[in-house]
Amino acid sequence: MNRAFFFIMLGAALWGTIGWYVKNLYAYGFTPMEVVTLRVWSAAILIIVFLLLTSPNKLRLNAFSDLKYFIGTGVFSIVFFNFCLFTAIELSTIPAATALLYTGPAFVTVLSFLLFQEPLTKPKITALLITLIGCALVVGLIPINLDTFHMGSILFGLGSGFGYALYSIFSKFALKKYTSLSITAYTFIAAAVSLLPFFPYQKKLPLLADPAVLFYAVGLGFLPTAFAYIIYTYGLNKTEASKASILTTIEPVVATLVGVFIFQEAFSGVQFLGMACIIGAVIIIQISSRKKINEANPQ
Repeated sequence: MNRAFFFIMLGAALWGTIGWYVKNLYAYGFTPMEVVTLRVWSAAILIIVFLLLTSPNKLRLNAFSDLKYFIGTGVFSIVFFNFCLFTAIELSTIPAATALLYTGPAFVTVLSFLLFQEPLTKPKITALLITLIGCALVVGLIPINLDTFHMGSILFGLGSGFGYALYSIFSKFALKKYTSLSITAYTFIAAAVSLLPFFPYQKKLPLLADPAVLFYAVGLGFLPTAFAYIIYTYGLNKTEASKASILTTIEPVVATLVGVFIFQEAFSGVQFLGMACIIGAVIIIQISSRKKINEANPQ
């Protein structure tokens, strides 16, 4: 297997294990926002240490005004989408929440049309329709299933997809001046600083003295966050972004396996079909984008 592909798939697979850490932290009494705080703070520290040891120049801020990009990627994207995702996991299941997270590329398509006047081609419109059908199947709207249909989990699940999409939108501006690894570092720094005033230190900080809690908190910031982002970024730099996006669809597959086999969460055949539709829509969007690039730059 291509080495870059392996790192991309490994990073995405690690993202798929997020629900395992989140569920275990919930068992110790942490709320979704507190888990977000634990994730971004541990990840920020690990990424800063990594860059100080390997590429300290990537921590250099070109201009103070550039912080606006990282407030966008860190606060409006990372904090918002993590809060929505973790809340959706709490209200529904890991597979359903992760499937709704993957509506992100559909939101990117719509936002790019509205903000950057990127054309809505037939493949993109087809992908959007397939995404809508997939969402309806995952949440139990088609066919109507009151056992799986939960309005709160749907809204938070779609919110996570929207927040996830915002990362691509804000990064598009930041990539003109910074590398993807620098953006990742400043994103988590901005997210960590923004959450600093809201964590109940007196009540929850003593819980981190428990080795099990510390393991889940640091583990969440390390394997499916800092380490996953670093190896994904390495793989991304060695291959095409469209191919990388398709390879990351292994994430909801891993998340489903974690939810079904570790936490015995229900996930019906209809929901699986819905997730397949959403993943298929992601692939359609990425393939159509790649074809557009090839037509614009014939060799």
